[in-house]
Amino acid sequence: MRKVAAAGIVAALSVVIAGCGSGGSGSDKSTVTLWMYPVIMDQAKHKAFWDKAEKDFEAANPAIDVTIDQQPWDGRQEKVTTALASRKGFDLVVLGPDQIPQYAQQGTLEPVDDVIAADKGAYLPGSLTALTVAGKLYGVPIYQTITAPIYNKRLFADAGVTKVPETLAELKEAAPKLAAKKVAVLDYPGKPEVSLNQSFYPILWANGGSVFSPDGKSVTVNAQPGIDSLQLLLDLKTAGGLPENTASKGNDIEGGALAGGKTAMYHAATALMADQLGAAIGAENVGIGLPLEGTKRVAFGIPGGLVLAKHSENKDAAKKFAAYVASPEVAARLAQESGFFSARTDVTIPGQSATSKEFAKSLEFAFPGDAHPKARQVMAMIAAHVQAALIGKEDARTALDAAAKEGNELLANGG
Repeated sequence: MRKVAAAGIVAALSVVIAGCGSGGSGSDKSTVTLWMYPVIMDQAKHKAFWDKAEKDFEAANPAIDVTIDQQPWDGRQEKVTTALASRKGFDLVVLGPDQIPQYAQQGTLEPVDDVIAADKGAYLPGSLTALTVAGKLYGVPIYQTITAPIYNKRLFADAGVTKVPETLAELKEAAPKLAAKKVAVLDYPGKPEVSLNQSFYPILWANGGSVFSPDGKSVTVNAQPGIDSLQLLLDLKTAGGLPENTASKGNDIEGGALAGGKTAMYHAATALMADQLGAAIGAENVGIGLPLEGTKRVAFGIPGGLVLAKHSENKDAAKKFAAYVASPEVAARLAQESGFFSARTDVTIPGQSATSKEFAKSLEFAFPGDAHPKARQVMAMIAAHVQAALIGKEDARTALDAAAKEGNELLANGG
């Protein structure tokens, strides 16, 4: 793996930016404000990490004054939308691929292709693709998430299933054997509040389906791959392969059915969930697999991107700080502290756990979801009808036809 010398980075970052305006504070410094969210769960570690990043960068770049404004996840969408519309609040903000298209479409973001140009080959291609809209990069990847199946080895062995399911077909085949032991094969979270990216969509994508047409002009979840995916869930339910409360169930591990030995596998878990399961049933009983395969393997995983506001008065300074945060040394420390993964291939994460290494095997299958300005609104519509099918109010085709109809009406009305 390529290593970039720390001294080289410091030297590069020490170059004074020509042409940057002042921050309007009466000083000669350019000011950059970053809205950062708690990507490191431990609050003390989160603050310490970003305090150090700010201090180290400013030491190497005395002409730039950075403010890292710690923000809560709650209300993020509304606050970011308001800030961009009012042209104030931040220069940089961390966003995911599902949020960027709408702002790029509105013209409130600045492309950042030049920030990663020199190191483009060092990034996971999927991370860059996920943050690209209409051929332009709108986010500098600073971390990458990934999901993968986790399972209770003992439950499969007790049911006489010698080969843990690696495909959707094998999952269905194993369901009756586990049901005979009063265990549901799939810990499916049907509660609409759970993102479909961690419930229905991974099955849809594995079957070759998508939420939107390639041109983004229509909702296609009711095409045959979607019908097959929802029918698989209904067949599993009939076979005793889903929890009885699956339609209203969340995906919490602690205190949940998987930790309680009532379900055997969750198909879209995070590394943290694997550790939580290990604490409940013993780490030796936890298995971590590759994404379940239909016609292909697909794992939900998104990069976190540093996005630059179009209204920023100090774009060059903001881009320099974004490049610093995305550098191998900082990216490695962020991955270590957050438990996420680096969006770069030239980064070695210090002290990476065995669990994390297993999850990293699924990075090559990472997919950020169907990017669309209306993705979140359409997801809510689909979630409601998937739940209706799980309750027994609608069959697979009726449910997804209704969801597609509502979604297409939304797209047609520009709502």
